[in-house]
Amino acid sequence: MPVDRPDALPAARRPHRLSGGLPGLLAPGATTDPYRLRLYRLLRTDYPLGYDPALGAWLLSRYADVAQALTDPRFTGYPHDGAPRGRAPVPLGLCRGSLVCDPLTVEWSTAAPAVERTAYVLARRIAGRDRADLVADFCRWLPAGAAAAATGLAHQDLSTLPRGARHRRTGGGAGDCTGTTALREHALASFLANMLDDPDLLAAATAGEPGGAGGAGGAGSVSLLGRAWAETLRRDPPVQIVLRRTRTEVAVSGGTLPADAPVACLIGAAGRDPARFAAPDRFDPLRADADPLLIGPAGCPAALLGRLEAEHGLRALLAAMPGIRWADGFRPVAGGLLTRGPRVLLVRPS
Repeated sequence: MPVDRPDALPAARRPHRLSGGLPGLLAPGATTDPYRLRLYRLLRTDYPLGYDPALGAWLLSRYADVAQALTDPRFTGYPHDGAPRGRAPVPLGLCRGSLVCDPLTVEWSTAAPAVERTAYVLARRIAGRDRADLVADFCRWLPAGAAAAATGLAHQDLSTLPRGARHRRTGGGAGDCTGTTALREHALASFLANMLDDPDLLAAATAGEPGGAGGAGGAGSVSLLGRAWAETLRRDPPVQIVLRRTRTEVAVSGGTLPADAPVACLIGAAGRDPARFAAPDRFDPLRADADPLLIGPAGCPAALLGRLEAEHGLRALLAAMPGIRWADGFRPVAGGLLTRGPRVLLVRPS
């Protein structure tokens, strides 16, 4: 009798049938650093399509397959058909994918100055210290001020918001996207870590940048800081996995996805796919192959607020602490799988 061989199995089922072959996303260590373990690389090269029983979903790790799942109408949101479909707002980057989100409800002429003012207040409070943690003392507070401004709340000093306000959701409109600030905290921390890691880039990005709100957070701005923000969302996305569901069978590079199947789009793996990005592990705001798809839906209030916080936040830190640098012996380390970012950023303000 002929012996069943892996290459005789249907392409979509081959990785799943390999005993112990498919690396699981929830395996020990994977949730801490899938990059260092080369988990994403192994999935892209050897298992572009496989079923993870612990996660209960098919895994897509190549950029081309993930891009298809995010834009093709044969995929819908998870877990029901009423969730975003095709090119509707997909939960990606800082976007929550709210169906009732209305970008026009955000008053940017009010939000941008409020973000700038909050950033400078927080930076001045840190400047007099010998050592500070930017995550605890800056990244966790700046988005709260931005969320308050976006929903029209008035605070004379947004840095005095109670700690519970940092994760408070506000009802209706843009509040569905902007009221939850945890993802923006992670993204801001990753952005600051990338910038502070490269003094030359830091100097180039801030040289000649406008100090006011105008031009800093507009959707059309292509400043080096804006490019650095977009590059952060590609290289170090705050959300690593986006769930979708097939409405019918869909062919992908590793085989064929069955109909009505949960699909886990590995954004962290797709953003570092060498088939799409040159030197994908390198942080390079000037890269010629930048891709807006991984940033999230254009016009999403959370994405626009995140960029405001990143640009104004960095300027405020440098204005208050021109000599800011990492604390002695400290190196930033990101953690997490479902959501990811540095948990600590220890700096010497001067």
